Amino acid sequence: MKIAIYSRGIENNQHNDMELLLEELNEHKVEAVFYQDFFNQFYSIVKMKGKYSTFNSPDDLDDSFDCIISLGGDGTLLDTVTFVRDKGIPILGINYGRLGFLASIGKEDLHSAILALVNGTYVLDKRTLIHVDANIPLFGETPYGLNEFTIQKKDSSSMIKIHTYLNGEFLNTYWADGLIVATPTGSTGY
Repeated sequence: MKIAIYSRGIENNQHNDMELLLEELNEHKVEAVFYQDFFNQFYSIVKMKGKYSTFNSPDDLDDSFDCIISLGGDGTLLDTVTFVRDKGIPILGINYGRLGFLASIGKEDLHSAILALVNGTYVLDKRTLIHVDANIPLFGETPYGLNEFTIQKKDSSSMIKIHTYLNGEFLNTYWADGLIVATPTGSTGY
């Protein structure tokens, strides 16, 4: 089994949690590939046995990955989506942050979560991913989102005119100050 691990970083009080995660993965012979910036942060602090490889961009993740573990809160999980994009790699959100609606597995449940992952005894919660195509690259290299995207005017000028297409078919033209397009996941905030 091969998994990627993404995080924005870990707090000083989370080093033991990282060591436990690594022990669990090593015990089950899981190949772990770490996000480079995260790896650089904890490599010298956390006791690590063995050699690990890293990834830097979405291009480094392919269909050889069985899962990506997101360590943090919901914000970190949303960042993880920008790496996974539309590759179909499942994301396991371990809540090391403050909000855990999406990253709903607590770090105290790490052992059982890894066991379920390794044994294939988990339930996959499929969610809609949104992708934005525009004449100009509004969202750079990451035009994907799990929640929503917004289009709004730049200044206090009059309303903007938004031509909207769904799956390449004209849907409607909106005159507005802006537009929020949300997935079922993102709409829970509105």
